[in-house]
Amino acid sequence: MTIAKTAPFAVEQWMETHENHAKYNIAETCVASISLDDLRGFSEDKSSEIWSSSTKLTYGTIRGSEKLRTNLANRYSAKKPFQADNILITPGAIAANMTVFYGLIGKGDHVICHYPTYQQLYEAPKRLGAEVDYWKSEESRSWQLDIEELKSLIRPNTRMIIINNPHNPSGAVVPKSTLDLLIEVAEEHELIIMADEVYRPLFHSISPGSPDFPPSVLSLGYAKTIATGSLSKAYSLAGIRVGWIASRSSEIIEACVQARDYTTISVSQLDDQIAAYALDNSCIHSLLSRNIQLAKRNLDILERFVESHRWACEWVKPVAGTTAFIKISRMGSNFDDLAFCRKLMEDTGVMLVPGSWCFGDGKDFKGFVRFGFCCETNVLEEGLEKMKLFMKKGYRTVPLADEEGA
Repeated sequence: MTIAKTAPFAVEQWMETHENHAKYNIAETCVASISLDDLRGFSEDKSSEIWSSSTKLTYGTIRGSEKLRTNLANRYSAKKPFQADNILITPGAIAANMTVFYGLIGKGDHVICHYPTYQQLYEAPKRLGAEVDYWKSEESRSWQLDIEELKSLIRPNTRMIIINNPHNPSGAVVPKSTLDLLIEVAEEHELIIMADEVYRPLFHSISPGSPDFPPSVLSLGYAKTIATGSLSKAYSLAGIRVGWIASRSSEIIEACVQARDYTTISVSQLDDQIAAYALDNSCIHSLLSRNIQLAKRNLDILERFVESHRWACEWVKPVAGTTAFIKISRMGSNFDDLAFCRKLMEDTGVMLVPGSWCFGDGKDFKGFVRFGFCCETNVLEEGLEKMKLFMKKGYRTVPLADEEGA
């Protein structure tokens, strides 16, 4: 019997190894976390309990409470009403993504996946027996996708196209113009589009009135679309482990329900109640306003750092989400990003994520590092001050990517 081994480049392994020892974690992708007391402070509804201590702790409503699913449905109803029955609640977006793959993808299928992106989005389909091709975004194109390249990747057995919007690690978005073309291609070939929208709606640097502003895939008029999300990133509530799958296709939702019956059954009732409270109209707007303002403030701080280190740093400034993908070089040569992040952590306690190790299969994106800039502002400021000192000294001892042993 052969047991599949986890790919050695997963970002989770890097985080698990280092985050509990970091003094300045500027790798985290969640907007600075909040407490239940903080959450109540954001809400206009001070009379309701965030969770009821009298509720009997049964499995609860298997698909998620009506209140939670209705609050989520309202978020997807801006252009066309969305039904609560077309939402399935899961323990975080990672479970949402896995449930979609487990329910819809199998051996013999072909999947096309946005790249670079969160590794689960292409590794999980591979483990389920699918063939996966990368639909590559590149820094030279401001991390944008090319529809003609997508067309060249489609095969007779292609079943699903996966995108991540807003995009981790770059903080770019797939604009509406590209999404419209993507829908045309998917409709022509009857393909499922799955969008990991976990960083939605944290649009800190792009106006809703902009022609590039990306709507959710669920609002584009094609039934075979799926959006996954969670309260972890944009909503600062990673600790309650609530995510979701949403689709206008009842057939897709029912396939995911069947897959979920063999995995998690339901989410914690306590988590469900807290999530419903956070997503209620009495709370959500204040919570998101806080998070967008924090993202804007912190991005300005990071931009000042990048601009003052242009001799070593290149980036495409993020417009959404919580991450920035920055290339570090010396005299035009890329660093060994893994060695850079290890040395930085060792010397300063500042934690970043190595780009090639966690997003490039160990070979692509040499010299890139991912910043998570939506931590507490003081953590970002202090971490960047330590990094400034490192860039004057320790930086020069890090091997280049093309040096022997790097």
